[in-house]
Amino acid sequence: MSIKDYKKIHFIGIGGIGISAIAKFLKAQGFIVSGSDCNEGSMTKELKSLGIPINIPHNASVIKDFDLVVHSAIIKEDNEEIKEAKRQNIPVLSRKEMLPLILQDKKVYAVAGAHGKSTTTAILSAIMQDFSALIGAESKEFKSNTRALSGNGVVFEADESDKSFLECNPTCAIVTNAEPEHMETYGHNLEEFYKAYYNFLKQAKKRVINAEDKFLGSLDLEAIRLYPSKDISEVEYFLKEGEPRMRFRLQNGGRDFGKFEVYGLGEHILIDAALAILSVVDILDLETLKRNLQRYRGIKKRFDILAHQDCIIIDDYAHHPTEIKATLEALQKYKELVGGGEIQAIWQPHKYSRVLDNLEEFVECFRGVSKLIILPVYAAGEKKVEIDFKKLFASYNPIFADYIQRDQDRLIVYKEGREIELICKGIVIGFNAGDLTYQLRGGI
Repeated sequence: MSIKDYKKIHFIGIGGIGISAIAKFLKAQGFIVSGSDCNEGSMTKELKSLGIPINIPHNASVIKDFDLVVHSAIIKEDNEEIKEAKRQNIPVLSRKEMLPLILQDKKVYAVAGAHGKSTTTAILSAIMQDFSALIGAESKEFKSNTRALSGNGVVFEADESDKSFLECNPTCAIVTNAEPEHMETYGHNLEEFYKAYYNFLKQAKKRVINAEDKFLGSLDLEAIRLYPSKDISEVEYFLKEGEPRMRFRLQNGGRDFGKFEVYGLGEHILIDAALAILSVVDILDLETLKRNLQRYRGIKKRFDILAHQDCIIIDDYAHHPTEIKATLEALQKYKELVGGGEIQAIWQPHKYSRVLDNLEEFVECFRGVSKLIILPVYAAGEKKVEIDFKKLFASYNPIFADYIQRDQDRLIVYKEGREIELICKGIVIGFNAGDLTYQLRGGI
């Protein structure tokens, strides 16, 4: 079976970040692509602008004359379009099942990990200008989560949340870290979780790992091993045309690769950049590599600076305590560069299960902020669970709010329809994987 066996492909849940990347990728290659979703959103609007017809909401009547129907992981088997496709004997695949068809004949540089995989993938796509890219976030370099080129190489963000990273046919497997996440996929079994990462790495001819991750460092596999605490040195933080930057020296395996400059702030970005560099230093000359690295401009919703006047407003996708802590450390560096300002955090918890699985860590990860605003949990389809945030986070004296409204360079905080706080100075960062991002952007 090959992707070339199909011409007309319909995507259910096409507005999702992962499945939309595949739809755009195939559209650019000449396939006839259509889709559906339950709601209109920024992604469905973008896809329509590319000439992809999309039906809102799902409707069985749109299933006509397709060669293949593909659905995102969140779509259930009782979806009316899936049932209609099966009634018509049209092949139906999940995104996970679709990946081998797309990637089976490609040279795939796949990036996995609990944290940093989108950033690492975007950095790698900037370095490898002749590779296509499929990313779980929007690269600011090419303003999309997809870059479709004619060559055989693909930079791919490999997802462990549904085990689909085991289906991506990696030539080179890069792992940023292997902190347990999405444990429901693995039956809450750590052995199964780590086994999946091992199998992902074992598939590849070339492997690049953060060897200071406890699990990754213990693996008996041939790999390029990054030891961040000793391999990355001489770090400088600075602003370039108002944007955060770092300069650093990279050494590994007895070689000194010299100094590099990368967009962003924080140790986690240095690790992501170093892993990307080490994955291609054997196939790309250093001068080209360093020059291409300058093309990386960050990714949307990752330390995304939306306003930088009296009130600096930053949107960030961090939704796990490890990510929040790392981003707040980077924010302290940014605060020094811009000359101060109180750090105020707005947190929209993502999923009850994630909050409960990491409760102690969430309580600790906001240390150092001058103000903490907590919004209702973004359930992402989960059933409500009672969590006593007021008691758990009492030491922060937090503000509990319902939503935020952007007014130019100010943020208005609302509770029960009433304004309870106005933020017009300092540094504000919103941590979320939900809809806070749209509130912070205010339609911009």
